Amino acid sequence: MTFSQSHLLGIEPLSPPEITTILDLADQYVDLNRRDVKHSDALAGLTQINMFFENSTRTQASFEIAGKRLGADVMNMAMQASSIKKGETLIDTAMTLNAMHPDLLVVRHPHSGAVDLLSQKVNCAVLNAGDGRHEHPTQALLDALTIRRAKGRLHRLNIAICGDIAHSRVARSNILLLGKMENRIRLIGPPTLMPSGIADFGVEVYDDMEEGLRDVDVVMMLRLQKERMDGGFIPSEREYYFRYGLDAEKLGFAKEDAIVMHPGPMNRGVEIDGEIADDINRSVIQEQVEMGVAVRMAAMDLLARNLRAKPREVLA
Repeated sequence: MTFSQSHLLGIEPLSPPEITTILDLADQYVDLNRRDVKHSDALAGLTQINMFFENSTRTQASFEIAGKRLGADVMNMAMQASSIKKGETLIDTAMTLNAMHPDLLVVRHPHSGAVDLLSQKVNCAVLNAGDGRHEHPTQALLDALTIRRAKGRLHRLNIAICGDIAHSRVARSNILLLGKMENRIRLIGPPTLMPSGIADFGVEVYDDMEEGLRDVDVVMMLRLQKERMDGGFIPSEREYYFRYGLDAEKLGFAKEDAIVMHPGPMNRGVEIDGEIADDINRSVIQEQVEMGVAVRMAAMDLLARNLRAKPREVLA
């Protein structure tokens, strides 16, 4: 198995063989998770600390379940009541964590680069659960696994990512991963929600759903990241849904067997029609949630193997 990383901070450092290694192992964990007894000892004796500086339901629960199924001792730190709220710096928090000798640290933070900074200061493996507008690597990996299982491959597909690209770390990580795997990527959304210089990423950019969705294999919808907006980026939610919300008419421009994805949480009637989201023949949104646990199990398993194989000071 090819995987040499000490941390999982983003998709950018991963090679295509490393991505494939994670997905192949995650496939095995999908099978484990569907058994009556969902238990492995891959992380037995290791301590996993989840630090979420932003609210999260899916990602935090997914990492917690993943760690427990692998046999880790899992602790969730209540960052809303932490010493950082009392003025402690992120570096001081890292030093405090070091004294507790954790093995795996899962971090979500509102500022881009904060997770990378922590990884340089702690003596354990760090997993990025989302940092600002930068990256959300395990989301892209679970999306990739979902696509591969639905389509039978993860290369040379036409994939549309639609919505708020400018504020989305999910979009960035998916663009990086899907690009590494030789896919044709189309970004669809209003110009106000497209980041400057996005064409340099080797993607096609559209502001029309009919044109952008024509003959695609995968339709990935994104929610409006209102918490990261500091101005009026759309006229109204009603107008946005009319032009960019995925409904049956717009989905009709894609291939007949195109799958529909959404990282959640969904805003029904804003970026996606409820009937499309619940369509068991087209939507793989619930499969994404299931794949998330398996991918996070695989990522932590691989990092733990490298952690055990190297002197701990190498990871400092």
